[in-house]
Amino acid sequence: MANSPQARKRARQSEKKRQQNAGNRSLFRTRIKQVLKFIESGDKENAEKAYGTAVSVVDKMTSKKIIHKNKAARYKSRLLKHIRAMA
Repeated sequence: MANSPQARKRARQSEKKRQQNAGNRSLFRTRIKQVLKFIESGDKENAEKAYGTAVSVVDKMTSKKIIHKNKAARYKSRLLKHIRAMA
């Protein structure tokens, strides 16, 4: 347990940031799953729309350093590859 005032404040800040990051990671995963759901159902139009929103969320998570930039690029590339294969 934190004893000094500085350590207590740092613990509060860390917990607040951890909760924010958890929410952001959850949003990231949700958007990816939405795109995958449309891809599996064969709905290309909705998959493309969902992909647009997913890319926006992925880029935001990358800028906030919640996910690594290479991981973001990998997700975007793989999703787009699946969408293009639907044609």
